[in-house]
Amino acid sequence: MKNEYDFSNAERGKFFRKGARIVPPVHLEPDVLDHLAGLASARGVSLNELVNTLLKEDIARIEAAK
Repeated sequence: MKNEYDFSNAERGKFFRKGARIVPPVHLEPDVLDHLAGLASARGVSLNELVNTLLKEDIARIEAAK
């Protein structure tokens, strides 16, 4: 690191985007990842698509049980 930095030309909020959403990473356990990756491959879909589909189905079940 430098001892000093020049911020005289800095612009506050240059990269701020109102309403932007942060998408947190989701870490799966290795055995879960292996199972889901195999299932996605067998269905011919991406892992992302499969996981979202499964989660949406679970959300629908939870909402229906309320």
